[in-house]
Amino acid sequence: MDRPAGPSPTVDVVLLVPGDRVVLVERRYPPLGWALPGGFVDVGETLEAAAVREAREETGLEVRLLDLVGCYSDPRRDARRHTVTAAFLASAVGEPRGGDDAARAQAFGWDALPPLCFDHAEILADARRLLLTGARRRP
Repeated sequence: MDRPAGPSPTVDVVLLVPGDRVVLVERRYPPLGWALPGGFVDVGETLEAAAVREAREETGLEVRLLDLVGCYSDPRRDARRHTVTAAFLASAVGEPRGGDDAARAQAFGWDALPPLCFDHAEILADARRLLLTGARRRP
């Protein structure tokens, strides 16, 4: 008996660079707009390895994972398909440059974030709370 495909695992990275800035990518493919660096986990790949790989591919930066922000599984978070993401907090040094699925990458101050795709505003709010208070959102 065929079973319907389950949710696709993804990762998102809240990437901090010096100057209290967050790196976002402008998506090259629909849905267009600004987003956290991230993407789909490859078969045989850990979530952590996928986060480092996706952030590097989309920003050109070598990242260091710092913490897990949380997991996000609302079936409506991505209109293309049901995804479940692990969002990581990470740091890097340097100026980002877009690559792979990112038309461009840019660092923004927390008070100057553009409108975001998916549920990335929610993930960023949770990351900010974690950074400022050490508190995580409760399920």
